[in-house]
Amino acid sequence: MDRLPKIAVPVIFGFIVLFLLFSNAFVNIGAGEAGVLWKRFAGGVVTDEPPLGEGFHIVAPWNKVYIYEVRRQEIFEKMKVLSSNGLDIQLDASAWYMPKAEELGKLHQKIGDSYLDRILLPTIRSAARSVVGRYTPEQLYSSKRDAIQQEIFEETKKIVDNQYIILDEILVRDVTLPPTIKEAIERKLKQEQESLEYEFRLEKAEKEAQRQRIEAQGKADANRILSASLTDKILQDKGIEATLQLSQSPNAKVVVVGSSGDGLPLILGNN
Repeated sequence: MDRLPKIAVPVIFGFIVLFLLFSNAFVNIGAGEAGVLWKRFAGGVVTDEPPLGEGFHIVAPWNKVYIYEVRRQEIFEKMKVLSSNGLDIQLDASAWYMPKAEELGKLHQKIGDSYLDRILLPTIRSAARSVVGRYTPEQLYSSKRDAIQQEIFEETKKIVDNQYIILDEILVRDVTLPPTIKEAIERKLKQEQESLEYEFRLEKAEKEAQRQRIEAQGKADANRILSASLTDKILQDKGIEATLQLSQSPNAKVVVVGSSGDGLPLILGNN
């Protein structure tokens, strides 16, 4: 009985060591995650096999599993950049990205789990400075935002594609100019808009005047053709037809008393 406490201490200690060892052997990988296996006695990071997928895994207690999120993620970034004429511009952007799941072992071995700060963000900042430096503040404020967004994305993607990272999209959410520059651009845009409206009104008035000239010319041409086609004989026949129609009207009593100088009858009388 006296020896029992002396035996119990190492046994309890042994159980604690075993528990600590084997607790590291049980690995649970959650949804949207993958695990990189590191083998202590067999070459370190496993790069020639797929990463561990979701679910429960048992590994040797002396090895280790590094867990990465492999779902699409989003990072927001505010950057100070310079325009082509050296003015400070604040660019608010976000990026959609994820690690390449099939090459997760290489990503962990060569870059590590801090790949966002080591690779992605510095590359986005560098691309943004390069792209924005090609444009004036006015272009950044108005017409070139989509082009800037696409160029930043393309320049960033060329680099990170070789760094085991998938870049889906870069979105330029806001471009903030110095207040004085913004006000000057807005005044200029307003003046341009007013000038366009004035030109539109002038063009509309000119088209209306042209329409009226064409219409008047058409009427004049029609009258000239009509006048040229009306002979004395035609006019006399038309007069006779009109006289007959008037004489047959039930609302008038017509008396023919002679003829006019052009040979047409004279009609007198009323109701």
